[in-house]
Amino acid sequence: MGDMDGAADLNLPDNNAKPFYAKRISAAIIAFLGWFALGTEFYFHIEEALTRNESVTSHLVQFFSYFTTETNVAITVVASIAATAPQAEQIQVRPSLRSALVIYVVVVGLVYAALLRHLWHPQGAQLLADIVLHDVIPFFYPMFWLAFLPKGSLRWTDPLIWLIYPILFFVYSMARGIAFGIYPYPFIDAEKLGIERVSLNAFGLLAVFFGLGVILTAVDHALSPVARSRSGLGRAAEL
Repeated sequence: MGDMDGAADLNLPDNNAKPFYAKRISAAIIAFLGWFALGTEFYFHIEEALTRNESVTSHLVQFFSYFTTETNVAITVVASIAATAPQAEQIQVRPSLRSALVIYVVVVGLVYAALLRHLWHPQGAQLLADIVLHDVIPFFYPMFWLAFLPKGSLRWTDPLIWLIYPILFFVYSMARGIAFGIYPYPFIDAEKLGIERVSLNAFGLLAVFFGLGVILTAVDHALSPVARSRSGLGRAAEL
């Protein structure tokens, strides 16, 4: 299903059309920030492994086992495509995926602010990278979605589909934690909290993911060309 099928059928103007160069510049900024922050964190994980004379591989596995890292990698790749690929090729990144990343990164920012920020205090370049990954991109990527990405293609079943990744992440984290005693986040540490408490925390987060997904889908429908045209026709009729 194309992003603008409904608008094309009704010959409605595409109110989502934006100057392509503005989209490219915005995407390039997000991509630059993402690669900078991820590269910085990558470097510090390697440095920490070498300083402690520990396995570099295990530190890198830990780095890529964070929900924050995985989500920001995906956003940075999507932003890089938006910044560099010809316009016709950008439809290869499905609107549902680009929208799912909005939900994931918003949860990254909310959870970090509420539960994790106080647990460590990075300095220097690592502090800057931390701010980019947990504050800057969680703010600017949703704004990028709102301003530049076509609306009207999301389905009400999408919020359920978007739960697959968080569920798989939780299953992987539990399996790795049980096998090696390493959990990416304290609120899913089954050794300290117990499986019942961790399960409650997981279900609570899934509810947040789902609720945000429903809200995003509603916004997508409200900003679709068809909905906006109908709203304009309604106002014209009142006059």
